[in-house]
Amino acid sequence: MRGLTNRSLSRWVIGTSAIALLGAPGLAMAQDAAATVGNTGSSEIAPEAAPPTTTQANPTEPSEDIVVTGIRASLRASADIKRDAQGIVDAISAEDIGKFPDTNLAESLQRITGVSIDRSNGEGSFVTVRGLGPEYNLVVLNGRQLPTSVIGDGNSAPTSRAFDFANLASEGIAALEVYKSGRATVPSGGIGSTINIRTPRPLDKIGTRGSIAARGVIDTSQNGKNDITPEVSGIFSTTFGGDRFGILVNGVYQKRHASVNQANVGWRDGYLGSENNWGSLAQPGTPRAANITNRPGPTDVYEVPQNASYDVNDFTRERINGQLVLQARPTDSLTATADFTYSRNEVKTRNANVGIWFNHNDTSSAWTDGPVAGPDFYTERFTAAEAKDLSYSSALTAYRTQNKSLGGNLTWEAPGGVTIALDAHHSTAESKPTNKYGNSNSLGTAIFGVATQTINFEKDLPVISFAMQPGIDPLNAALITPTGNAFRNSYFRDRINQVQLKGHYDHDGSFLDSLDWGFAYTDNKVRSAYSVLQNDTWGGTGGDSAAQRAAAAALLPDDIFKLIGVPGKFEGVSGASNPAIVQQFYGYDFERVVSLLDQTYGICGGDGDCLIPFNTDRRIREKTVAPYLQINNTFDLFQNPAHLIAGIRYEHTSVKSSALVPIPSGTRQNSQNEFNVVYSGQSSFTTFAGQYDEWLPSVDLDVQPIRNVKLRASYSHTITRADYGSLQGGLTVDQLFRVGGGTGAQGNPNLVPFKSKNIDLSAEWYYTPESYMSVGYFRKKVSNYIGSTQVNTPAFGLTNPANGPRYQAALAALGANATFAQIRDYIGANFPGSVVNGTILGTAADAPVNFVISTPFNSDETATIDGFEFAIQHSFWDTGFGTQLNYTKVDGNRDFDNTLPASTSQFAVNGLSDSANASAYYDKNGLQARVSYNWRAEFLASGGINPNYVEGYGQVDATASYEFIPGLTAFVEAINLTGADRRGHRRSDRNVTFVVKQDARYSAGVRFSF
Repeated sequence: MRGLTNRSLSRWVIGTSAIALLGAPGLAMAQDAAATVGNTGSSEIAPEAAPPTTTQANPTEPSEDIVVTGIRASLRASADIKRDAQGIVDAISAEDIGKFPDTNLAESLQRITGVSIDRSNGEGSFVTVRGLGPEYNLVVLNGRQLPTSVIGDGNSAPTSRAFDFANLASEGIAALEVYKSGRATVPSGGIGSTINIRTPRPLDKIGTRGSIAARGVIDTSQNGKNDITPEVSGIFSTTFGGDRFGILVNGVYQKRHASVNQANVGWRDGYLGSENNWGSLAQPGTPRAANITNRPGPTDVYEVPQNASYDVNDFTRERINGQLVLQARPTDSLTATADFTYSRNEVKTRNANVGIWFNHNDTSSAWTDGPVAGPDFYTERFTAAEAKDLSYSSALTAYRTQNKSLGGNLTWEAPGGVTIALDAHHSTAESKPTNKYGNSNSLGTAIFGVATQTINFEKDLPVISFAMQPGIDPLNAALITPTGNAFRNSYFRDRINQVQLKGHYDHDGSFLDSLDWGFAYTDNKVRSAYSVLQNDTWGGTGGDSAAQRAAAAALLPDDIFKLIGVPGKFEGVSGASNPAIVQQFYGYDFERVVSLLDQTYGICGGDGDCLIPFNTDRRIREKTVAPYLQINNTFDLFQNPAHLIAGIRYEHTSVKSSALVPIPSGTRQNSQNEFNVVYSGQSSFTTFAGQYDEWLPSVDLDVQPIRNVKLRASYSHTITRADYGSLQGGLTVDQLFRVGGGTGAQGNPNLVPFKSKNIDLSAEWYYTPESYMSVGYFRKKVSNYIGSTQVNTPAFGLTNPANGPRYQAALAALGANATFAQIRDYIGANFPGSVVNGTILGTAADAPVNFVISTPFNSDETATIDGFEFAIQHSFWDTGFGTQLNYTKVDGNRDFDNTLPASTSQFAVNGLSDSANASAYYDKNGLQARVSYNWRAEFLASGGINPNYVEGYGQVDATASYEFIPGLTAFVEAINLTGADRRGHRRSDRNVTFVVKQDARYSAGVRFSF
């Protein structure tokens, strides 16, 4: 067989393919394994494997042709990929066709050394490799760059390049390969890793085969429900026409009902050098200073809570995946493949929450010691005249992400040891809302009359409590008044057209083993858009007088509300049993309330359709040309084979960015320190362009000093392109601003990619076909980090309604302590046309608003990331028991300094954390079982002027199956068996940002394979 030594041939014969049929003997098994070698033995991502030949090992030689099934088959195949690769490669392989080890691809990836994941709605979604987050990892499907689509929050244009693994089901996947070191033949785009998702092909295995599986899933997180949801999958592959033609089809349908209950806290920076800083604690010697216990010192850093809520989220996720593959091999040397891959992930989330907002006037608090001080509690008191609100809000999130990929491949084994492969694909990823409201919508209601409100931070769960003014019952539904609302409409579409031409030449010489060369052209077209319809009537829809609030409240019948208990939603979380915690609040039917308010107040224009045309619409066209050359050399060292591979990849990328941005028409003041930019519907396009060139060298050396031991060394340059948000042109200002000014942003298409210079060293000992030990060291020096330059400047002629002659006249007449309502009423009475819908409009006579405009640029900052990886995979002889253990230690030289104030913007590397995985399994006599523990230490999720940390997290999963008769298997699975929860904080662990309650998910089903 071309390209295989005698040593690798014996391994090739016994290596269990990711898609091998259990019990397939001799020739069939060898043919099946050939496809795996074609994609992994050369340690490069190929669009298609070279067509297998029918060459067999000499039957008179000692045979290691041992049939291995189940978990052990998957582990052996993964070990073969790691061992036979050049460079640092790890993999997870399917046990059999249609039988990937986990129901979620991200959950599988976290079992690989150095890989950790982020979770959304209790499921793995985004992948971090060696401390580099999802935006630094490139995901490809059978060697083809995948478009990505993440819809975002609705308040801004979606910007991420990160691939969301929640869009793909694991059924129908043959293997996941993680390339940690750079190669000239591997597509660029990931300084953390390149992750290849491999799917099976019908000509990989001659004959007819397939499987069908059905399961029921129950998620114990459901609020008051025990719905069992279905998951059905099937895959079928067959060859015909003298085994010259093949067809493979698979499909997956999954539905899930679950709940995610979450506590959220927003924060505001404390004293920043000015006693007038809104939200700062009273200074010593001033009124209210006596209400502070253990006040932070003058050099201590602290933050005060701005808002807090308990959110009860019930969601439904429906996922459909499918693939069709057609293959033809008219001659032994020519293989043609056409494939279509489809996935759809539809999510709908209903939210009900109770929340409070601080005005930072009459406050009391207690604090931990500095230099970073955190609050033990924070309390604010209000008079009856202030009519402070207790928020009962609702939200609806509904969107669909759809991925389509149509591809074709032609592989020709030409004479003279040359193989040519031409591959092309057209792929799209699109996310958009699925209803007439938008993808992220919120609807506010409130009961007015809070007397005191408090958050206690001494337990894991922030404990929110409140007391109402005399005579006001917070559970009297007749007092619930509609307030502000927002309907956010986001859209994201990524289209990639890619053509790749790859050549391989096998040389018969003693040193030069082979040559690889190729060319790739990638045309990436991105559209990212959004619009927001927001009614800032937070004092009350229709007005904030007592009569106007009562009239609005009367629109909402009592039967529209339902009571929701709080402590039970966070059962088991420290702090949930505190008797002071909010006990109950009202949720309501989102659509019904919107309809009632639209009919009366026209919050959506009166027609019930809350979608408005996109007023921010950004387009990026990114074209990349990438030729490469790689020389593969083989020689003997210590009387054992060694390999030296050297390559160079050149990339030229051009970027064109066009942006349609809204043009503000004015401003308005909604409350004491809450202002909005007003838009009239005008917008304009701006266009910018940029380009860059990159040379990416790579060198890999592996030697085998003694049998079954491999030493590796690699050096490479890799890149990750800037996120779409940084590249998008156009000046935008944030809709909400404060009395001191606002913020805005403008993109920069001239950004060059992040660049990493990588060193990888490893030692591996494969002491049995299913067992190995490895230790590795990696070092990455990353440059071209994206910083932000800020300019404080007026924009679009906008003015501040609270800084002008009208406002000064009101203060002179009413006194410095006048409330917002008093000032507004005075201005409305004395300056006609200045007050509309309870808000004060800005005029040309008012002072300009200064906006801090952030523009990204490639900074001179660099970071060094290094670490060690340890892994053991061990099978305990013929007992059926085995284990997988790995640990990754990651460190960086750019940590966030929590003791520096928010006035100092910091550069720090996000995502760095240690991680570990431990699995124990049993696989014998038809019974398979596995228990896994996955852990990730605390990490910095985002930095800048303020940090956000995600605390350490560990999760236990378990699975078991039993094959009753050949081909018929029953299985059970448990995810997050111990119900581990997640938590995040800012500088101090008292500054908690979120607490997510998570519960176990169970499934059971049957699978029939043939």
